[in-house]
Amino acid sequence: MEKEQLTGHINDLVKDSPDNSVASDVALRPDLAGMPFFDEPLAGFAAADDPYFAELKKPGVIGEHFLLPRDWLREAKTVVSVFFPHTKQVKTANRKNKEWPADEWLHARIEGQAFIAGFCRHITAFLKDQGFDCIAPALDPRFSAKSPLTADTTQQDYYTSNWSERHAAHVCGLGTFGLSRGLITARGVSGRFASFITTACFEPTPRLYSGAQDYCTRCGACARRCPAKAISLEAGKNHPPCSQFLDRTTEKYRPRYGCGKCQTGVPCESGIPKR
Repeated sequence: MEKEQLTGHINDLVKDSPDNSVASDVALRPDLAGMPFFDEPLAGFAAADDPYFAELKKPGVIGEHFLLPRDWLREAKTVVSVFFPHTKQVKTANRKNKEWPADEWLHARIEGQAFIAGFCRHITAFLKDQGFDCIAPALDPRFSAKSPLTADTTQQDYYTSNWSERHAAHVCGLGTFGLSRGLITARGVSGRFASFITTACFEPTPRLYSGAQDYCTRCGACARRCPAKAISLEAGKNHPPCSQFLDRTTEKYRPRYGCGKCQTGVPCESGIPKR
């Protein structure tokens, strides 16, 4: 299979799927019915045996519990990462209120993620129909966000998993990390990720960076935007207060939740910031 065939199919799914928009029966406001969650996606590729994946098993990166691509799929050849940038409407709305997530953001976080899950199932089936094995780790029963390091939710090490969409995207050439630990791509930091591991062989995407934080200017805008005060220039992202704030949004907006203030109203919102 040619890479262009897969990326074209990915783009068509995002552009044409009715699930990439707010359904009228769940819209938080009537004017939000039909609002799309995501713009045209970005796709990146990495060899399944890229030695950079092994770096993620080191303490302080992810850890030994991180599963390598061939732990998920024995005959894997390629890891594919997809970034779904939020639409202008979603980003603009979430800039306004500095304390609580906008309705538009809540929809993109919950119904948008449901669309991404369906997208993952479709791409997995598409590649299998083409004769290749494929899995999406986030949908695999082996995926775990339970930390093997600690059960204490007040500890930074609690917030980890055995596969990371952002780290996979980083290895696949899509971007580098910001102070907020979001991944800054050519289309910015505001959006969501998905990834696939497949036996199909695709040419890797060149990594146009050498460091894990090359695109971040350390301007501190995300720290100033964070309602939980969970980000600082000195320590970066502190996960426990971020998680506690998300719990508060769950109480307020149940069954939805979200925040995204560190992804909007910042220089890296929609692109790589200029130094």
